[in-house]
Amino acid sequence: MKKIIFFDTETTGNEPKKDFLCQIAYKTDGETFCELYKPSIPIPPEASAITHITNKMVANKETFQESAGHKRIKELFEDPNSVVVAHNAKFDIAIIATENIAPSNFICTLRVARALDKDNVIPQYKLQYLRYYLDIDIEASAHDALGDVLVLEKLYERLLAKIIKEDNITAEQAIDKMIDISSRPSLMNLFNFGKHNGKTVAEVAKIDRNYLDWMLTQKLQNAENEEDWIYTLNHYLGKLL
Repeated sequence: MKKIIFFDTETTGNEPKKDFLCQIAYKTDGETFCELYKPSIPIPPEASAITHITNKMVANKETFQESAGHKRIKELFEDPNSVVVAHNAKFDIAIIATENIAPSNFICTLRVARALDKDNVIPQYKLQYLRYYLDIDIEASAHDALGDVLVLEKLYERLLAKIIKEDNITAEQAIDKMIDISSRPSLMNLFNFGKHNGKTVAEVAKIDRNYLDWMLTQKLQNAENEEDWIYTLNHYLGKLL
């Protein structure tokens, strides 16, 4: 059985090429870790307003790469038998990649949740939204790495159980399916913004193709962070090879 590791990072911002880790937490097999680190750049007020981590709190902390935690996390995450689990994993994995950590396997609970919502009933897939939408009963602080890990663990358990039941497969097979779903861009189902708010992408493709063309042009300007939308728009515009 693979070793499942739930993890989350808090950072100086939302651009992996410009921003850095200031907190990381993980949980696996009864082992829980959470620590603050001094990032390579000052934490901007906008980030502190979300994470409540300030420059004063990390002023006397080690950098992540200088810490004993870095060595332990690198060994753990890069173990071929390990599967790291994160919500919007692409972002967290990009952040730890700048710290020279490359997980062997990963599951993105955001992509899995979206893939399992075949009837498009869930309006959005942010971790804390899913926490309350699915009535996940747990004491955990939002936008704190450890708090998010605790919610993530419960969400993962719900998604895993759903796959096992619907596909009538073993837990090991369900984990492999989650890894596969996570490895590919996923189709976005619903617009929750703009003039087509509330409509499905499939519906808009039939009534306003020009809007999808325009949106694709916009998303390509920030392609690194818009993989799922670019894949979705190309799919509905018939541009995938």
